[in-house]
Amino acid sequence: MTAPDVPVAARLHADALVVDGLQINNWSREVLEELRTGGVTGVNATAAVWEGPDQTLRTVAEWYQLAQRHDDLMVLAETADDIRKAKEEGRVAVVLGFQNTSPFGDDYRLVDVFARLGVRIAQLTYNIQNAVGGSCYEPHDSGLTRFGRNIVAEMNRVGMLIDLSHVGNRTSYEAVKASVAPVAITHSNPTWFVDNPRNKPDKVLRAVADGGGVVGCCLYPLVLGGASTSLDAFCAMVRRLVDEIGPEHVALGSDCTRNWDDQYVEWLRSGHWRPRGDVPASWPEWPQWFRGPEDFPRVTDGLVAAGLSEQTVRGVLGENWLRLFDDVFTSSGSTA
Repeated sequence: MTAPDVPVAARLHADALVVDGLQINNWSREVLEELRTGGVTGVNATAAVWEGPDQTLRTVAEWYQLAQRHDDLMVLAETADDIRKAKEEGRVAVVLGFQNTSPFGDDYRLVDVFARLGVRIAQLTYNIQNAVGGSCYEPHDSGLTRFGRNIVAEMNRVGMLIDLSHVGNRTSYEAVKASVAPVAITHSNPTWFVDNPRNKPDKVLRAVADGGGVVGCCLYPLVLGGASTSLDAFCAMVRRLVDEIGPEHVALGSDCTRNWDDQYVEWLRSGHWRPRGDVPASWPEWPQWFRGPEDFPRVTDGLVAAGLSEQTVRGVLGENWLRLFDDVFTSSGSTA
């Protein structure tokens, strides 16, 4: 890669409002400080994956405690303006999100309950079939169920963003068509870049963009092509996607996994649906150029070097997420 104009890239990164479409860290003050060091102002933080309603309530309460204890460093955000304000204050704005609809159990009304508690984003499925629809790893994607359509409608009503990252392609496409609000793929890449079930084909990517949504290009090694994938290759992928679906529809979703041991990744992959230990699990190796949130400035360097305009880079770094949040986070759980 030709060396970027470092002063330009550094200035752009410092001035830009950087929003990460998803992180699933074991959160602590040290991890929050990594985000601030990397210039990240906003982040969709996973608050549930396999947890049911009761356990998720406790997790949300723990987030409230974390925010209270470290209010000099972070703030819980429910609107795009909360993130913009955090940038002015030098704090990290955390948007609570789910990577599954398991927190809603079998009751669509819990969408409203969790929206009132500050949860603004929810992924419809996580790796296996659930009551809402099919997952990316199912051999047969059933599509969006009748319950799933009620969940989509309720998420639209309360202003909760629909995430399709681990969702099957048929269910994803049907969810886009069922939703009256734009939706997101917070952390996936195109299948033409890496042919992995977690990545998305053109039909789904274009449907999301045509509906006003955003695709968060992902740095997680399994969907990136492994630790050997270069920054050049990743930024070339971002540039091609910008050309294909439009610069206002492309962003970043790192899927950072800071501060976890291998037992957690085993739980992520197995949940409660199969015995743990059947398949050994360990975290994949990350590329040298991105080990965690502190390395976000390197991504900005790469995007500038790839020839993207400053306006496009700002959009990819965070402005596109903010526009989407402005569009979707309109209700904050109101029943009015």
